[in-house]
Amino acid sequence: MTAPVGDQPAGELEVVHTFTGPMPTGVSVSHTGRIFVNFPQWGDEVPATVVELRDGVEVPFPDQTWNSPSADDDAEAFVSVQSIVVDPADRLWVLDTGSPMFQPTRPGGPKLVRVDLDTDTVAQVITFPTDVALPSTYLNDVRFDLRRADAGVAYITDSSDSGPNGIIVVDLASGASWRRLHEHPSTKAETLATFRPVVEGRPFLERPPHGDPKPVSMGADGIAISADGSRLYYCPLASRRWYSVATDALADPTVSADEVAATVVDEGDKGGGSDGLETDDAGRLYLTSYEHNAVLRRRTDNEYETLVHDPRLLWPDTMSVAADGHLYVTANQLHRQAKYQRGEDLRRKPYVLFRTRIDAGPVLLR
Repeated sequence: MTAPVGDQPAGELEVVHTFTGPMPTGVSVSHTGRIFVNFPQWGDEVPATVVELRDGVEVPFPDQTWNSPSADDDAEAFVSVQSIVVDPADRLWVLDTGSPMFQPTRPGGPKLVRVDLDTDTVAQVITFPTDVALPSTYLNDVRFDLRRADAGVAYITDSSDSGPNGIIVVDLASGASWRRLHEHPSTKAETLATFRPVVEGRPFLERPPHGDPKPVSMGADGIAISADGSRLYYCPLASRRWYSVATDALADPTVSADEVAATVVDEGDKGGGSDGLETDDAGRLYLTSYEHNAVLRRRTDNEYETLVHDPRLLWPDTMSVAADGHLYVTANQLHRQAKYQRGEDLRRKPYVLFRTRIDAGPVLLR
């Protein structure tokens, strides 16, 4: 009797590290090959919200003190980190939501922190005014262009599931920040009428232990900057569509909201919901596909191809293109958390950091 045909994997994944503690979200690799990972405060016991992987050991970074906040508004310690990104100058930036368990933020909690990797010390802390980091704000991911202004700019997604969404722009020299595309339709989660995600063959909804399920409502989440720095790409978590906007408009605070919105381009249907986005120095764009256990790539001719598709890639979250010619990606089983499974935690450790070869390097706008 002939065996039934199964789902065929594509590409090759190499296991870099397995996690037996809290679930990771972000990963970033320095130009010299150092690997950093973060763990948000989502209910797991989190001994350190930012770590460096050293010889297979998760070491609090830059030290335990910075991973021991006194309160949710502690501006001198990490509260709940969602993303860490090495910038074009090989410095690590830590994006702190200040929102453990998605609680309302307080000034001092949401922040962007620079750690210089030559000394492993914190060199800059940028906090946000209350009209930029709102009580509902959830700082999700960040990208950099160090050529702009005096010391560069950062672009951050606000993926809030309970308030306004948008893009936050930060002047890295002054620490000034402002909101862009505030509540623009491109930054908003879609409704079940237009987007009904399916993960592991099951509808992906928030499912409380009692009561009716409701749609996932996370907005602008994934973010990536084009190889030439002219466009910023972003996508709501709850959507199969993605968008781009002109960085010249975002980065100039004198440009009106309507003028910024006029530069938004609908990049189309990408075939599945995405958590992370990334770019390489060859001009290609990468999209995680949490509905398909895959990472897709859009080539410079705008054709899509599957970079990897693997049953182990359960909820591919964050990607990082490294100087070693690999794309790194975390798989954290986010959809198996209790909030999506009627109160039952269906995650099975370990969570995994993978990498796959792409023969390209990171975008270095410096």
